[in-house]
Amino acid sequence: MTYPETQLRHLLPLLLICDNLRDPGNLGTILRSAAGAGCSKVLLTKGCVDAWEPKVLRAAMGAHFQVPIINNLDWETLPNYLPTDTRVYVADNCGLYAQAHMSNKASDYGWVCDQQLSKLHKYEEEEEDLEPGASKAWLPEVEVQSYDLDWTEAPAAVVIGGETHGVSLESLQLAESTGGKRLLIPVVPGVDSLNSAMAASILLFEGKRQLRVRAEHVSRDRSYP
Repeated sequence: MTYPETQLRHLLPLLLICDNLRDPGNLGTILRSAAGAGCSKVLLTKGCVDAWEPKVLRAAMGAHFQVPIINNLDWETLPNYLPTDTRVYVADNCGLYAQAHMSNKASDYGWVCDQQLSKLHKYEEEEEDLEPGASKAWLPEVEVQSYDLDWTEAPAAVVIGGETHGVSLESLQLAESTGGKRLLIPVVPGVDSLNSAMAASILLFEGKRQLRVRAEHVSRDRSYP
């Protein structure tokens, strides 16, 4: 498929990875945001709803013809579709529970939702069941940072998980192996979490903002003798 020349000129070193997104309306909205932000491509893992399903097409409002979409990827081959030196960042509130052990701040600000807490508790229970000396390396250690701190110094890929199961263990392993982090969008107490499409839009346009600011700084530096 060929894409509009104007769209190609505005593509950014920013990718989106959809991890087990099953709601067609959410996926269509996410594709529309990805096209609007200037993503260079969107990768869909196995388990995602078909990108060409009619409800996805309607929600995407033509985004399929503005951004390359690669369907039905497994995690073993997905890195082959990432540019060299890409860092993978995961939108995952679960990471804030680990941070809360150190600061006791996360729960005060409502950054940890019950569903994600349950998932992390499950990880911890499985770790406790391990025999002495057994490896815990299967659980990735990925640092958490606020979404509005700089994370676009290298080509970046953002992982958005489905609302039912969240992000996969494989996505965290990929983030760890590429030097990426978990990106936190804080919400006020009483709000469980953001809709997947909303979270994706916030992160993609924040990445676009950071890249624009970096380009302006480079242009300003070059203008001085």
